[in-house]
Amino acid sequence: MDTSAPAAATERPASPAQLAWLTREAARWAADGVVSTDQAAAIVGGYRVVRRWSLAALGLWLGAGFVGVGVIWLVAANLDRFPPLGRFLTVALLWLASVAAAEIAARRIRTRRSPVVGGLRGLAVLLYGGVVLQAAQSLQVPAFDATLIGVWAAGALLYAYAVRGLAPLVVGIVLGSGWLVWTLGERAAGPFGVLLAFGALGAAGFALARLHHGQAGGFAATWRLAGAVGALAALFVAALPWNYELTDAGWPGWTAIALAVGLAALAAARARGLDLLEAIAGVLVLVPALAVGAWSSHASSDIGAADITRAVVAVAVFVAAAAAVAAIGVLRDEPHLTWLAVLALAVFTTVQAFAVFAEVITGAWLFVALGIVFAATGWVADRGRREMATALDVITAEGTDR
Repeated sequence: MDTSAPAAATERPASPAQLAWLTREAARWAADGVVSTDQAAAIVGGYRVVRRWSLAALGLWLGAGFVGVGVIWLVAANLDRFPPLGRFLTVALLWLASVAAAEIAARRIRTRRSPVVGGLRGLAVLLYGGVVLQAAQSLQVPAFDATLIGVWAAGALLYAYAVRGLAPLVVGIVLGSGWLVWTLGERAAGPFGVLLAFGALGAAGFALARLHHGQAGGFAATWRLAGAVGALAALFVAALPWNYELTDAGWPGWTAIALAVGLAALAAARARGLDLLEAIAGVLVLVPALAVGAWSSHASSDIGAADITRAVVAVAVFVAAAAAVAAIGVLRDEPHLTWLAVLALAVFTTVQAFAVFAEVITGAWLFVALGIVFAATGWVADRGRREMATALDVITAEGTDR
């Protein structure tokens, strides 16, 4: 058997924690005689340390953001020294130049998720927004119109899928979410439209994450995060103690829900087991969110038994949803979902405590009760995380034996 060190290959990126783990494991392999010392050194030497958020990446993202916002600001200021056509052509040329620069950089820089390419693509998406706003100004379209945000979001998403770029996808999801909340909130003239918007985002986000699972580029993780934010936000809005009127959100609201449910059905048809639950997680959250929202509450100083019961049910549903998001984070090895679930649970519990339970438990006792709730939640979450990790290890071991 050839025990010589393998030929040097192109270095692969790894986080400091990953490289530290690999170094320890390679030393253990060498001590056990699985590989030679030279082979262990060659294995470790095939990777280089890459930090996800380096100073260079932060500078590139901030630079792209400031330039993009600055151009949009100049458009909003009308640039009176130029005629309308001149303003439009100037912004359009800047946008096209940024698109060309991003794609040239993508061809020359082979590093996966290069911050340079990401920054240039993010700048291109922001400049595209300037083109949309300038075109709307030339056509005498009102500036405060959700349609402009929708056109901007659609262009960002199309660009993201055309170049498989993560930065345009993030911008597109943020803008699209804002457009949906704005549109349905105005249409329903109340919180019900906002609830529908976040609920549709949650259902569509989890479904699209499942449909993108296994593909490179980070699209699945991004859509999964959007779905988790949307689902938890829908429950948060539904549980707030105000007078809920189930006003009609019109065809946009119900179309958004129908599309989200349709995507969930498509994802569910391609999934099995735990993947099936993830595919329909947003829909499973949307149903109780609508139920809690439909449960009448009165935002006044007189908190009755019905309001307390509604708040308790809302807390129980939110805790279950947050636990599900945390579990998905463990299953997909995405710690940001776990942190999101914990943060959302802390904010939700605090808001509910001061909005509803403060009328029943007053003064210092309210803080004592909150402390007990947070401590108990942390203990349950940690125990659930450990048990889930153990179960996953058992499943992995059984799969290896087979």
